[in-house]
Amino acid sequence: MGSGQVTDWQGKNVTVAGLGVSGIPAAKVLHGLGAHVTVVNDGDDEGSRAQAAELESLGVTVRLGDGDSLPDGTELIVTTPGWKPDKPLFQAAGEAGVPVWGDVELAWRLRGLDGREPAPWLAVTGTNGKTTTVQMLASILEAAGLRTAAVGNIGVSLLDVVLGEERYDVLAVELSSYQLHWAPSLRAHSAAVLNLAPDHLDWHGSMEAYAADKGRIYEGNRVACVYNAADPATEELVRAADVEEGCRAVGFTLGTPAPSQLGVVEGILVDRAFVENRQKNAQELAEVGDIDPPAPHNIANALAAAALARSFGVPATAVRDGLRAFTPDAHRIAHVADVDGVAYVDDSKATNTHAAQASLAAYEPIVWIAGGLAKGAVFDELVAGAAKRLRGVVLMGADRALIHDALTRHAPEVPVVDLDRTDTGAMLQAVQEARRLARPGDTVLLAPACASMDMFANYNRRGDAFAEAVRELGAR
Repeated sequence: MGSGQVTDWQGKNVTVAGLGVSGIPAAKVLHGLGAHVTVVNDGDDEGSRAQAAELESLGVTVRLGDGDSLPDGTELIVTTPGWKPDKPLFQAAGEAGVPVWGDVELAWRLRGLDGREPAPWLAVTGTNGKTTTVQMLASILEAAGLRTAAVGNIGVSLLDVVLGEERYDVLAVELSSYQLHWAPSLRAHSAAVLNLAPDHLDWHGSMEAYAADKGRIYEGNRVACVYNAADPATEELVRAADVEEGCRAVGFTLGTPAPSQLGVVEGILVDRAFVENRQKNAQELAEVGDIDPPAPHNIANALAAAALARSFGVPATAVRDGLRAFTPDAHRIAHVADVDGVAYVDDSKATNTHAAQASLAAYEPIVWIAGGLAKGAVFDELVAGAAKRLRGVVLMGADRALIHDALTRHAPEVPVVDLDRTDTGAMLQAVQEARRLARPGDTVLLAPACASMDMFANYNRRGDAFAEAVRELGAR
């Protein structure tokens, strides 16, 4: 199980760690290739038993409630991304010399299994903006007439894509830090790290480990390592990467670009990286008005997408056409409605402080609705930076006290409503309290800076609850 392609899986003993959304497809694929597959899973609930029964009917062995012990004879572990590296199963694998791959690594190794030339990957990671950037990138590539798909952490299985019948010219791939941790041999055509801020530290163990896993996306890049000129940590990851000879560092900036950068000049997105004589020349790509919404962090996403597309040889007109054709997903700075002269904006996707910071920077003045599960985050920097923009704050969720404490320290004059309830109906009350605090011309912004699972199934449900509450306001 070295670093090359594996063409003969017949009879190999593979353990799949976890039944989740990536574990089940991996087990089925490996079984179909002739491997002896054993799935181990921590849970033993009704849902797990139903999934196990389906796999066992195919001939896959499943061990429920036994996710920590290494099955005898295991030659390879394929893990779902969420399993932490410090699990006893992986420690046992390390001691036994058994490699551990994630679903992305498995997909990378299975590329070209049918003898066809595999599509190159343009890869994107970062604490925030990954999904939007990958969708923008796919839209640009499509505008250039290329067969492509937005895949990976975005919800489209890479395994399905690399083993499916449809052929692609290039893939726009979103990768999480979890996926990159378990993808040692991934080698992209070009890749971007959009930004770095503390997130998932409970999983990675430290900011250094988190950053190192993000930086893996640059390893072996062939054409361009795209970094954020406003975030020096991303450029440091480029410097540390071992890339192919001739691969270039390409920055993106919201200011005027230097040579080998993309940036903005008087409302125009310009390229000084993928042009002849980049010391003197620049290529106009699009207007800021072509980006929806034209918030600063979204312009940065568009520049990163444009850089990756240009690294693949896409013409400037396709960048413009692709950005114009792109429409953002729900719950990402989505304008819900205006009620009595107040704008209500849903950014439920802002599940960490870095995302909330970008959202808060886009409006003024703001009545901020925040709170949920903090995931180990601290809020002082976020609150201190946003204090002057805040008309008022409505807090809800399990870890709201952490935000309240930061507001007390850094914005003591801002009125705060603390909702001491975690039922889903709290959102209606939060919106009503926000309306009371807001004045015409203000924005009521749901940018929780926290995960949603204390009160909602996911951030989508949280955003839906906000939109429903706003519609109820407007109906009164």
